[in-house]
Amino acid sequence: MSKFSQDVASIVIVNYKTPDLCINCLKSVHQNSTGLDILVVDNASNDGSIDKINRAILQNSWNMNPTISSKFNGGFSAGNNLGINASASDYILLLNSDTIVLPRAIELLIKTLDDNPKMGIASPRLESPDGSPQESCFRFQRPISELIRSACTGVITKVLRRYDIPAGVSPVVSYPEWTSFACVLIRRDVFGDIGLLDNEFFMYFEDVDFCKRARDFGWNIINNPEARVVHFGSGSSNVGNEIASRNRPPRYWYESRTRYYYKHYGYGGLLKANIFWHVGWLIAMLRKLFNRGYQPNVCDRQWYDIWTNFLHPNAVYIHPDKY
Repeated sequence: MSKFSQDVASIVIVNYKTPDLCINCLKSVHQNSTGLDILVVDNASNDGSIDKINRAILQNSWNMNPTISSKFNGGFSAGNNLGINASASDYILLLNSDTIVLPRAIELLIKTLDDNPKMGIASPRLESPDGSPQESCFRFQRPISELIRSACTGVITKVLRRYDIPAGVSPVVSYPEWTSFACVLIRRDVFGDIGLLDNEFFMYFEDVDFCKRARDFGWNIINNPEARVVHFGSGSSNVGNEIASRNRPPRYWYESRTRYYYKHYGYGGLLKANIFWHVGWLIAMLRKLFNRGYQPNVCDRQWYDIWTNFLHPNAVYIHPDKY
């Protein structure tokens, strides 16, 4: 078990209706490290989560703060920002409630940033419960990446590989353009330079947005696969599974997509992204016409949904409670 002081690192865990997962995550943290500042933020679950988590803290005699209660579910960014603002450590570990921290993972992430002063963000190897690796390192979404995604055609992916979003799973230390925020260690200096996570992303794209802002400022990102964290996935949201199953994702996914492209590539970049998507979609439809066994990588009504907020890309998201 690794011992730290609270000024070294804080752990921020956002809970939204996942108290059992959150408690198991806390168990794994306490089994593998002591002395860290641990902050659980409940994103207005209103399901008894706070009482259940606080009861577990008392029953296990965990030396940590009581759960922070948000009065409003403002999404992933807003919940994490509450925890970040309540911390005072040199490093902030953002940790999903649906994770299990394996031995030495936190220690290795801290050492990774200690040993690499030009790196502002460090991430571990994410893996499934069976030990198989999960995709967690990526290239930035660029307008042309939409063509690769919607066409789902090998020759196009090969020709445009440097714009393909997944960067692959590396068995050695790598330096991705952005990394999953299911578990990520961030220097406090990075927040000082670029600010917090963008609250206008209700959910999704906030991690790639933050990493892009960090890299644009000069901070680099490092992934150390020796640090291992189990990620169950879909703890508070099933959007990933919905997209994989080609079902229609919720509106906030498209609102975040529009905001990301407009924020980093301007209105012209957003328009290009949508046009590239439609070109890829036409290619996929032609393939399906001649090969009935071909399955396009397109969600239900995506041809329509990608234009969400196109005329007003900075519009405030519509909260899911109002759908």
